[in-house]
Amino acid sequence: MEKETARLEAFSDGVFAIAITLLILEISVPELEHATNRSLVAGLGRLWPSFVALVLSFFAVLLIWINHHELFRMVQGTDRLLFLSNGALLLMVTFVPFPTAMLARYFGTPAENAAATFYCATFLVSSVIHNLLFESVMRNRRLVRADVSNHEIARIRRNYRFGLVAYTMSVVVSIWSAVAGLAIALALWIRWATLRYQARGV
Repeated sequence: MEKETARLEAFSDGVFAIAITLLILEISVPELEHATNRSLVAGLGRLWPSFVALVLSFFAVLLIWINHHELFRMVQGTDRLLFLSNGALLLMVTFVPFPTAMLARYFGTPAENAAATFYCATFLVSSVIHNLLFESVMRNRRLVRADVSNHEIARIRRNYRFGLVAYTMSVVVSIWSAVAGLAIALALWIRWATLRYQARGV
């Protein structure tokens, strides 16, 4: 029998794929009036903030997708609250290319703190919504599979809430140091990359 969440997961995967593809559209080929090898290399060099922003956001969205996938391995059913909270997360995922473009445009300029703060704040809001998505499944074991233990739910919940704290720190720190704020967000994403979900099966 088809898993009840299959359509929701397929739709979500499509949104993730589109959002992650849109990230590259911010990077444009350098326009050079009199192109030479040296001027083209220099033009590509000036795009380094765009490349940094692309890599950061690609990694972030990839991790959101991985954790979204792993979370849904623990889900046994759907309801309106799950649809709405999942939709809110997808809204934030489709929004990511905009703060990415902002960071690429203003990183390394006098406006980099504002750009980095806005960028980190986007992921803070995403984290809030991801926590709501988690709770829409796990609170009172509403939609969670029977083989998922309460201990496992508590462990993952702690990691999700730690993300809220880390993103809040990244936003506050970015006001004074763009590099430090982004470093906190990157450190959190590296931590997320090591998060393990124990539930397996259909």
